[in-house]
Amino acid sequence: MLKENVLNILNEISSGNDRGEKITLVAATKTVNAETINQAISYGVQVVAENRVQEFREKTELLAPCRQHFIGHLQTNKVKYVVGKVELIHSVDSLRLAQAINDRAANLGVVQGVLLEINAGEEESKSGFSFSEIQESVYRAAELKNTRVKGLMAMFPAASEREYIAELCEKTRAIYDGLKKEGFDFDYLSMGMSEDYKIAIAHGSNTIRLGTALFGKRNYGGNNL
Repeated sequence: MLKENVLNILNEISSGNDRGEKITLVAATKTVNAETINQAISYGVQVVAENRVQEFREKTELLAPCRQHFIGHLQTNKVKYVVGKVELIHSVDSLRLAQAINDRAANLGVVQGVLLEINAGEEESKSGFSFSEIQESVYRAAELKNTRVKGLMAMFPAASEREYIAELCEKTRAIYDGLKKEGFDFDYLSMGMSEDYKIAIAHGSNTIRLGTALFGKRNYGGNNL
């Protein structure tokens, strides 16, 4: 089933998004063991990502060669476990966190790729920048010498209507395009998880974060990825 899921999704996204851009598939591996992740890599998954620092630390050295991202909430006191060890941190939800990442990267002598996270539904239960904050926040984060803003990540309200998700995607895409026109070297617009990735791809996403669609339902608290 895993092989079939991976191959089907890779085939599905092979033609790119609605803007003709290549789509990056990020396998969200929360609660998935290293052996299963390595099987997914053998079937063609190139990017894997953890939500939790502890899981990242436990599994990172056990994985076959791949690109590793981090997509979960990251506390400032835990950046030392992730910075310099992943290609990209999707979930930078405050300038305070961006500064902490930058400080750690400077200590290591590296430049850490990040995405700034938009709380697209402006839900109180979720962190991230509002639409009104994001542009100024990108400018401020871009001033940090050891952090490179590579794009945006959006979180959408779970179980929302298709039209609402599409509207939020288009709004986020417009901001992304506007910042690119202003000279930002963006590569990633990370929108869409297992329940809504098809909508996201049809409305500008070029990076999707899939867990359940690849690995099946997993038993843990919170929403399925």
